[in-house]
Amino acid sequence: MATFFRAGAALVILAACAATAHAQVAGTFSVRAGATRIMPDVDSGNLSEPSFPNTKIDVGSASQFTGGINYMVTDHVAIDLPLGLPFKHSFYGDGAIDGTGKLGEVKVVPATLFVQYYFLEANSRFRPYVGLGVTYAKFFKNRTTATLSGLTGGGPGNPTTAKMDSRFALTPQIGFTYSFNEHWFFDASYYKSFLKSKAHLSTGQSISVKLNPDVVSFGIGYRF
Repeated sequence: MATFFRAGAALVILAACAATAHAQVAGTFSVRAGATRIMPDVDSGNLSEPSFPNTKIDVGSASQFTGGINYMVTDHVAIDLPLGLPFKHSFYGDGAIDGTGKLGEVKVVPATLFVQYYFLEANSRFRPYVGLGVTYAKFFKNRTTATLSGLTGGGPGNPTTAKMDSRFALTPQIGFTYSFNEHWFFDASYYKSFLKSKAHLSTGQSISVKLNPDVVSFGIGYRF
């Protein structure tokens, strides 16, 4: 394991010292396309009464094709806007109802605007960065299952429906770019949104949940 980490550190140093590429200087625009995976780190509250004690939910991960636009304000500071199709997350029973299966699903567009700081010189092939962003998670197309209706007293003629609150969240980020040549580059990043929301059921019940998703994103970009 120690050998693995030493080798990884050596690769990072070599990448940082590699031949220079087209500079990421002030005024540079770039676009990218790739994929993103959102992995909620769920901390669920309890479903409000009437319900079984310790009735909670869990939320599944989701992947989607994504991209983004980046603008270098200075040689080190950038504005970054990730773009992508909506993500679809499934909800499952947890706590007292763990094992009951899928309760529903919801689509979300996590719109985030980052301010990033790039390290090393503008003409380095390898440039790590840190970022801080504000995310607005827009939830829509909430769908529920017969399982949720059964647990909450609904039925075929009167199924239980749900609605998630859309919320803002703070999102720190780390990542790097590696330039293949004058225009093409690889971008990878990890970020975490400190996102809370609340689901409202048509029965009048509600449940608060900390989603706090871990996010990984990869893309191939083109610099103008």
